[in-house]
Formats: sequence, C-alpha cells, structure tokens
Amino acid sequence: MENKKTASKQSIKKIALCGVMIALGTVLSMFKVYEPPLGGGVTVMSMVPVAFISCVLGLKWGFGAAFAYSLIQLLISFGEVMSWGLSAGAVVATLILDYILAYTVLFVCGAFRKKGAIGIVAGVALGTFLRFVCHFLTGVYIFDIWLPEEWDNVWIYSLCYNGGYMLPELIITTVASVAIYGVIRKR
Repeated sequence: MENKKTASKQSIKKIALCGVMIALGTVLSMFKVYEPPLGGGVTVMSMVPVAFISCVLGLKWGFGAAFAYSLIQLLISFGEVMSWGLSAGAVVATLILDYILAYTVLFVCGAFRKKGAIGIVAGVALGTFLRFVCHFLTGVYIFDIWLPEEWDNVWIYSLCYNGGYMLPELIITTVASVAIYGVIRKR
C-alpha cells in the first residue's frame, strides 16, 4: 500500500513539473528577440523547459510534455496561420509539420541524458535539429508562393530562412540547458 502512495505522489509531482515547465515554455515563446516576417523567431529560451522535462524525467514524460506544448503553440498561432491565405493542403501541412511535429520532436532532447553534459548537448542539438527539419520542409512546401524574386530556389530559401532563426535557438537552448544541468548536478 505504501509503494502505491509513493508512486502516486511521484506521478503527481511529475505532472505538476510538466505543467509548470509547459507554461513557462509557453510564456517564454511570447518573448521574441527576433521575428522574421513569415513566422518563426528567436525566443528567450522557450525550448529549454521542454528539453528540461525530457532530460530530467526521460523520454516518455518528455514526449507527453512536448506534445502538449505543440498543441498550445498551435492554438496560439492558429489564427495567424489561417490568415496566410494558404490552400487547404498547405494549411494541413503547416499545422502538422510546423507545429505538432516540430514541437513534439523536442522530446528527444533527453535521449542521451545519462551521458552527462555531453549527452545534454547532443540531445538538445538533435531535438533542435529535428525541429528545424520540420520547419524547413514546411518552408519548401509553402514558401513557393512567397518566394522573393531574387531567390530562384525554394529549398535554399527555406534553408536560409529557417536556419536564420533556428541556429540561434539551437545555441541559446544548448547553452541554457547545459548551464541548468550544471546547477542541478551540483546539488
């Protein structure tokens, strides 16, 4: 009986931590250091709380939190996406690739968590790279209608556009995650 109570208390603590981290990530996502004209942006460490969940609680909890975070990001941006004048197929691709998959893949940030700081760096880099891939593919699909005249290749445009904000996000998230890992490890 005591083991069930202990397990139940641990689950409640994990759920509470996930809720707080998802809320923190959501609030941080609203503070953008740089926001390009067609969506995306460099935020103030908005991916760190989701990466933290995955690194501390593991991939299962990280997946649940990242999926919940993706749905919140989708709801926040839904009106904007609908105002872009996209075809039905482009809207579906954007909602799935640019939101649900792009944010859910952040659960992999904890994939190498047992390897210490190097594992945190590798996991966060992998999660952020996979998020970039989702945005890149969406860009290839939808940027064709907005491709500036000086660009003749939508693949390169999507690479440059999405890389322009995802590379700083990768650096910010990795540095912050390693710093937090260092503080937690010393405790």
